[in-house]
Amino acid sequence: MENNSYNCVTISSAALQNNYNYIKSQVAADVKVMAMVKADAYGHDMVWAAKAFADAGCDIFGVAELCEAVRLRKGGISGRIFVMLGFEDDAVDSFFEHDLTPAIYSYDSARALSEKALQSGTRIDVHIKVDTGMSRLGVMPEALADFLDTIEGLQGISIVGVMSHFPESDNPESGSTEKGFAAFSKVCTTLKNRFKGVCHIANSGAVLNFPNTHCDMVRAGIALYGYNPSGIPHFDSLSATGLIPAMSFRSKVLQVKTFPEGTGISYGLTYITHRKTRIAVLPVGYEDGYSRILSNRGEVLIRGQRAPIRGRICMNICMVDVTDISEAAAGDEAVFLGTQGAETITADDIAEKMGSISYEVLCLFGNNNQRVYRE
Repeated sequence: MENNSYNCVTISSAALQNNYNYIKSQVAADVKVMAMVKADAYGHDMVWAAKAFADAGCDIFGVAELCEAVRLRKGGISGRIFVMLGFEDDAVDSFFEHDLTPAIYSYDSARALSEKALQSGTRIDVHIKVDTGMSRLGVMPEALADFLDTIEGLQGISIVGVMSHFPESDNPESGSTEKGFAAFSKVCTTLKNRFKGVCHIANSGAVLNFPNTHCDMVRAGIALYGYNPSGIPHFDSLSATGLIPAMSFRSKVLQVKTFPEGTGISYGLTYITHRKTRIAVLPVGYEDGYSRILSNRGEVLIRGQRAPIRGRICMNICMVDVTDISEAAAGDEAVFLGTQGAETITADDIAEKMGSISYEVLCLFGNNNQRVYRE
């Protein structure tokens, strides 16, 4: 059909739900799980992924920006939706209109919420964001008591939670995680001595590596999409369960050509054939999220075998060496992410070659290609 691309990202709801259930199995029964669906659910389609998690029992979702939260509500997502990055004062109405929960870290935000609550004759729940080691957004722990005093004096606001974040929980040996959690534990004591609140700091790495940090709620992100933040596949041999990648990325071979030894390939002629070489041309480039950094580094699966990228990746095209895949031909499926035969390419594999992380790979592929959803 004319609306279809050669390239297709496929998302599996079964994998998403498996991962949500696995995360649930790793925390105590009374610990809630927030599904982080920011960044368009890490490229997996925010509304669709949230619905898949909701079908598995999830009723708490987290996003970065207010516009994402509104999109979720308009997409039919119920339950609580947290907005983590704050908001402009003139957008405060949206929290009341769409029943959203803000994470706040400034008096100005609290004041704007209070004024709107008074105007509408209602109250709004807020969570306080505290910086216990990330050195980014949040109230410093030593300033929390004064901040609470200030906020408590505002009408229409209910302080119902406190949150922070870990910078190194993907590393089971990280000393900063225990140090940060010690600081956060003091923050939680300060909060709970004054309010009935929920404490949450554990991200995917902490869910998997630091069970003592789970508190009242965990915020799972990359693990929900099938990846361990450490870059090492996560499988529990005792229960025979684990994380399953939910995304695959496939294309097709457009043409196969044979070149003599000494032929330069693609822009800059950065690859010169050292033998008679068969080159397959694929309609995938950096416009499709396949980073130019993967030039002469990446691999693609064709007929169940690995075919190396040759030459520079173009905007819409890349070339792979199929000399050792004798039957490779135009029309063959090409797998950039996923499994073909006995071989698999993961987002971690690609990220390693990019000097990056699986998060970036998934966002690049998912947000730059046609997506198909498999129930």
